[in-house]
Amino acid sequence: MGFSLTGTHVIFFIAAVIVAGMVSGVFIAEIMNVTTSLSNRGDRLKEQLDTDFAVINDPHTIPKPGQYYIFYLQNIGGSSLTTTNQTFQIFLDGEIIATPNYYFNDTSIPAEGVTQLFVNTTVTTGEHVLRLVGPQAVVEEFAFTG
Repeated sequence: MGFSLTGTHVIFFIAAVIVAGMVSGVFIAEIMNVTTSLSNRGDRLKEQLDTDFAVINDPHTIPKPGQYYIFYLQNIGGSSLTTTNQTFQIFLDGEIIATPNYYFNDTSIPAEGVTQLFVNTTVTTGEHVLRLVGPQAVVEEFAFTG
């Protein structure tokens, strides 16, 4: 003879527990993937929010002791800022300044620190806009009189 009704119920119960365990394992794995993704996004957002800078020159008096105009760049973010030609792109009146034509006094500035940006370019008399694109695609525009 075959199984009794109790034996059949036990087999179905064990099968149901196995299926429930597999389904919960899939749910746990997907929840972990979502959690990791959100954590990574949060870290990137925190890094982007901690990256900020400002040009603090007097817009009517830009120093030019030689062939370079000097702009003062202050780190107003919450973390150290890497200042190199690879991390910053400089535009003057919408035209990109070639990387050999500018450099920073320091390669890194701490939070609330200030460095000098030296730009070798020709500026005509009148209104101009200096645009800096830095790490995390943070943009700062500075209008000045040349």
